[in-house]
Amino acid sequence: MFFIPGQLIAIATFPGVIVHEFAHMLFCRLRNIPVLDACYFRVGNPAGYVVHEKTDDFLSTFLVSMGPFFINTVLCLMICLPAYVPIHFFGLEHPLSYVLMWLGVSIGMHAIPSTTDAQNLFDEAKIHAKSFNLLAIFSFPLVIAIYIFNVLRVIWADLAYGIMIGVGIPSLLFD
Repeated sequence: MFFIPGQLIAIATFPGVIVHEFAHMLFCRLRNIPVLDACYFRVGNPAGYVVHEKTDDFLSTFLVSMGPFFINTVLCLMICLPAYVPIHFFGLEHPLSYVLMWLGVSIGMHAIPSTTDAQNLFDEAKIHAKSFNLLAIFSFPLVIAIYIFNVLRVIWADLAYGIMIGVGIPSLLFD
C-alpha cells in the first residue's frame, strides 16, 4: 500500500468534493437552514465545506449530514451505469465512457460523510434520543459506521465504495 496525500486525492477526484458540498447545501436550502459560508472546492484541508446555522429539527440535521451519502451514491450510479453498458455489452472502449466512469467513481468516493458530519449528527442525536426520536436512536450505529469508514480511508475504502457503486452494481445488474 502506498501513501498519497489527501490534497492530491482531492484534486484527482474534485467532482466528488464539489458534489459532496453541493449535497450539504441542497439539504440546507430544502430545509430552510441559513448557510453562513460555503466553499465547494479548494486545495487545502478540508477540500470543501458548508457552514450553516444550527437547527433544532433532527430530521434536518440528519438530512444535511447524510445528504452527500444519498446524492453522491445516486449520482455515481447514474453516471457510471450508462458508461458501463457500451464497454460491457459492445466492447466499445470509447474515451468518453472512461471519463464518465472516472467522474462517477470520483463522485461515489466522496459519498461517505466526514467525521465532522458524523460529530454533528451524534451531538444532535444525543439530544433528540432522550425524547425517543427513532431516527435519532437509529443514528447512533450509523455514526459509528461513518467513523469506522473514515478510519478505513487510509486503505482506500472510499475508492472501494465508489467502485462498488459505479462498477459493482452495474455488473450485478447486467451479468
